Parts: sequence; C-alpha cells; structure tokens
Amino acid sequence: MPLRSDPLDKLAIPDGTTVEEHDLVTDGDVFVGARSTVEFGVRGRNVIAGEGVTFGGDIEAEGDCRIDMWSDIAGNVLVGQDAYLGERVHIEGQLIVSGDLDIGDDVNIENGFEANGWIVIRNPVPTIVFLFIYLSQLLRLGEEEAAESVLTELADGGEPEDEPVVIPRNAHVSDDAWRVSTPATIGNECRLHGNIRAESIEVGDDNNIFGSLRGRGDISIGKGTQIHGDVTTRRGTVSVTEGSRILGDVACEDLLLHDGAVIDGSIRARGEITQVRDTEDEATE
Repeated sequence: MPLRSDPLDKLAIPDGTTVEEHDLVTDGDVFVGARSTVEFGVRGRNVIAGEGVTFGGDIEAEGDCRIDMWSDIAGNVLVGQDAYLGERVHIEGQLIVSGDLDIGDDVNIENGFEANGWIVIRNPVPTIVFLFIYLSQLLRLGEEEAAESVLTELADGGEPEDEPVVIPRNAHVSDDAWRVSTPATIGNECRLHGNIRAESIEVGDDNNIFGSLRGRGDISIGKGTQIHGDVTTRRGTVSVTEGSRILGDVACEDLLLHDGAVIDGSIRARGEITQVRDTEDEATE
C-alpha cells in the first residue's frame, strides 16, 4: 500500500459496527478527525480524537484513549490502559484510567478522576503531530514498511476484526444524520441509524440502515442490505445488488438493478436503467 497523505480522508465503518442505545460500538479502534461532532458515545479498543472534537456521550476504550485540546465529552471517560488529554479538554462526567494519565493545562473534569498509574500534568503532543513525528522518525530510519504498516492500521486496517472506525475532520454524526464531505464506506453486517450524506457511498452486505443515502457520486449497495429510506445521487450511478432492498425512492443518473433486488418506492433515473442478470453474467437494458 502506498503512503497516504491523509489517513482521515473518508468515513469508514468496519464490519459489525452497531449503534446501540446512543453508543457507537465496534471491536476495533475509533479515529475521529479534528472539529467533528459525534452526538453519541463511543465504545471501542483505542479511541483517538483530534482537536476540538465534541462527543455527546460516554467514551469507553479497552486500550488507550487520546483526546486532543479543546475537545468536549458530555459523559464519562473509561480507559482500560493509558489516557492522554490535551489542553482545555472538558469532561462533564468522571475519568477513570487503569493505566497512566498524561494531562494538559486547564483540563476540566467535573466529577473527578482516578488513575492507577503515573499522573503527569503537562501538555501532551497533539495526536496528529504525534503521528507525524512517529511516522517521520520511522522514515528517517529507513523503516518504510513499518511506516506503511502504521498507516494501514490507521486508514484501512488489517484483518476485518482490526479495521477502525474512521470519522473524517469536520464531520457531524448523530442518530439523525451522518454528514461528511468525503467518500463513505460501510462494511458488512452493520446496524446504523441516521441519514448518510457523503461524496460517494459504498455499502457492504447484510446491513440494516435506518435512514436514507445521499451522495454526489456513485452509490453501491451490497447483497442482503436493507435501506429504510431513499437513495439519491446528483450525478452518479446507483447499483443495487441481489437480495438487497430499498424501502424508499431512488433518484440517480443511471441505475444498475440486479436480479432479486427490490425497490419499494419510485425510480427516477435521468440516464439508463439496466437490469443485471447475475446468473447469466449479462445485462439487458
């Protein structure tokens, strides 16, 4: 994989991610870009957030938690290993850290904190700067493969169970809507609430999305996926794979409708509507 200039250049939801009682739950890591708003809590392995991020609920990290300066958490922060809080971070609830705590100036924790390890009061290096320094050092030492491995874990993950949730900078995520200005990729067997707004959208297999999809570019929907809303793109192609179902309307430039796919609502295509026969591996218009 070539080195990427921006590991937060897309919305990426890995396999098996769910929204449960206003919490985003995943088995892997959670990376949130600067100045984003996540209106519910998050539960994952490691949780890393950039500068000025707002969380509307609790943060539960099995591993480390690193929150950059000026971020706000409207709940508790529970950390299984080490925690790093930048300058002027605000936590409305309690902070409980099983390992070490590295904390910056003017951090406000309204209900106090507990840490079983060392407590260091200083200004931790911002997350993005930390990653840049770490990658620069690896490259200076000639460890190109190690640097690529780090970016692979950040951006694309390894095995499916290790893939992170990636929320790009300036995103707004809530039960009502997931709004990003980047492409969006959703894995398999996810259960999500909210309308998804992105540059382009790729949805995997066997998902249940309680909301609509809207993009500027192409939208593809995998096998066995149900979309409880409309699917709309300004200038792209919508591809609906066999066994999937759209309970609302579809509006697009071109439509690829595979055998066994169901659209309950109306279809408005400015270009071509193509029926794809998967069993014969051919398409008829």
